[in-house]
Amino acid sequence: MTQPGRASKILLIDSNVLFAKRLGEALKREGFEVVISAQAAFGLTTLEYDTPAAILCGMNMREMGALDLAPIVHADPKNASLPVIAIGDGNQRALMEAFQAGCEDYVDRRTDPAVIAAHIRGIVISKRDGFRPTQMLQQSETTLTGSLSHQDLPGVVQLLQQARQTGALHINAMDLDAVMFFDGGEIAHAETGNLFGDEAVIYILKTCTQLGTGVYKFNYGSASPQRTVLRSSTDLMLDAMREIDESQRDMADKEAL
Repeated sequence: MTQPGRASKILLIDSNVLFAKRLGEALKREGFEVVISAQAAFGLTTLEYDTPAAILCGMNMREMGALDLAPIVHADPKNASLPVIAIGDGNQRALMEAFQAGCEDYVDRRTDPAVIAAHIRGIVISKRDGFRPTQMLQQSETTLTGSLSHQDLPGVVQLLQQARQTGALHINAMDLDAVMFFDGGEIAHAETGNLFGDEAVIYILKTCTQLGTGVYKFNYGSASPQRTVLRSSTDLMLDAMREIDESQRDMADKEAL
């Protein structure tokens, strides 16, 4: 635990010495005390006597990376809420793997160290004060973006749900222009055209899945002023997939006549 008057400590584990040095310096400028290690095993030993505010760990470590580290750290009840942030190369699959392994967040090592450091500060503040700050970074630097031809929308929704993210997911697919607001991983509000709430979520998921193309952008921390979605994200995704299956069966039946 951080003692009163003492800077929060960040444990940075990465085998790239130059990257770790640059990120460590950026974290210090954000007011953190930084401990750097090239081995995750060493980092684990320090948790017993000096728990950091957060752990940043590379994914492609030789012996133990973030995907292995997160479950080990969280298996100890006293470290169950300790943020483990994965450092990867921006690959969409790596992003999903990080969240599935129990990592709090994922950062791209190609991002400017100052941007990463500011993002980490936002996460630490969120954990300390019990809220997810909207001021973590400039909008252009806080977005998770991708192509719906590479990662389908239900997969993106599941990713945000598993990571319990809060923010706004903007979706553009041909004529579809939509937004879904997440609160702790659950969809709180959605709208597209004249549709709102549960109906909008199902329509957005169906349309994007059937088109198989489009782009998405997630702005961390953006809060919705209203709550129009009453059902769980999982239920809505299942309904959307069910309607797609029914539509495909109807079409197949018509073609068979």
